[in-house]
Amino acid sequence: MCAANGILVPGGFGERGVEGKVLAAKWAREHNIPYLGICLGLQVAVIEFARNVCGMPSAHSTEFRENCDEPVVIFMPEIDRTTMGGTMRLGSRPTKFQDSEFAHQSKIKQLYAGADEVHERHRHRYEVNPEKVAAFEAKGLHFVGRDAETGERMEILELANHPYYVAAQYHPEYLTRPLSPSPPFLGLLLAASGQLDAYLAGQDVTHEVDTKLKM
Repeated sequence: MCAANGILVPGGFGERGVEGKVLAAKWAREHNIPYLGICLGLQVAVIEFARNVCGMPSAHSTEFRENCDEPVVIFMPEIDRTTMGGTMRLGSRPTKFQDSEFAHQSKIKQLYAGADEVHERHRHRYEVNPEKVAAFEAKGLHFVGRDAETGERMEILELANHPYYVAAQYHPEYLTRPLSPSPPFLGLLLAASGQLDAYLAGQDVTHEVDTKLKM
């Protein structure tokens, strides 16, 4: 991982490997390595940031530490804890980009061609604790996309002053195609190959480049 040009932390269930994923998010953040987190990959990015930037050393998800002192990822209130079958937040749901200066200029919104709202597919039971969001954003971790229904559910994050540090609660892999790549994946590959800024500036990046990706 230390030699990688980009890091992808995907979704998952259960505690196995979570602390390693937290360390991967930390390495990407501290060393300016392009990072894309998907579902759990967003949640571990939040856990890492809370612990190491926001002064919450015991931050965790209640999925793995039910009674932790700093629950930064929590069980969604509308989900039944006792009946797990068919209780996930599933399907295509709208995510609305926030009306803020940072969100308007964010790399991920530009990759979505400046759209105000995007529809992506979901599959999760846990979410970022909305009570902690103000503390994260004050330190530079911005939730540029939130659910369109309530505005209380964090859907897309982007870190300020980083080449590409983006994570989504939804699963962009469900809609990506070889000739029509999903914007979060396209952004990761462009950033890892050193072409993202040129692409966002409207330059042609379709020519061959002498860059080897170690994904």
